[in-house]
Amino acid sequence: MTPATVFPSPPMRRTRWLVPAALILLSLVPVVAGAARLTDLTGGEITEDNARFFDSPIPVLIHIPAVTVYLLLGAFQFLPSLRRGKRGKPSWHRIAGRILVPTGLLAALSGLWMAVFYDLPPLDGPLLLVLRLVFGSAMVVFIVLGFIAVRHREYVRHSEWMSRAYAIGIAQGTIVVVTIPWILLVGPVDELTRALLIGASWVLSLAVAEYFIYRRAQGPARPSRISARAAH
Repeated sequence: MTPATVFPSPPMRRTRWLVPAALILLSLVPVVAGAARLTDLTGGEITEDNARFFDSPIPVLIHIPAVTVYLLLGAFQFLPSLRRGKRGKPSWHRIAGRILVPTGLLAALSGLWMAVFYDLPPLDGPLLLVLRLVFGSAMVVFIVLGFIAVRHREYVRHSEWMSRAYAIGIAQGTIVVVTIPWILLVGPVDELTRALLIGASWVLSLAVAEYFIYRRAQGPARPSRISARAAH
């Protein structure tokens, strides 16, 4: 083992922050939109676009804070240095995980509730509703599977399932990356195009997650004792 492996150089340490930084940048899209929605609910006027939120505010009041915490806090779970805890003490990764599981479930379940019971806004048709139900349900399943895996000390499986769940959540930011080029090159979206673009955002996010899961699986195998210590 070389000294550079034990003590990463500053450029290497900075590189490790690129993934959390990119995730936080993507998170700003739904976080800022959610903050604007909360401001609208607390002091804005009722319009045709937001009337459904005033009629039933509790789900959206749960959804926005849960999504904000899940996306911003979850971004730091991909930083390797935070996975290592001191002997006899839980790591930051584990402590944050105790917050991320309930907030992730609240975000997904409240989103499913709104998809089913809120009136469909303009440009949100049946296809987009089905996609939201599919991916929202998948997010719940992935978080539950990740929780079960860590309870059985299957830390690699835990990481894989939680990465997939986070990919679905962060797709609200990926939508901007997918939609803006389409609008600039093609023009405004209609109901079908909007559904397909949002669906493509979920698929793209999951594809990126699967790529990194595959890369980790192809890396050098580590002793199980190290893996267990890192998860705790």
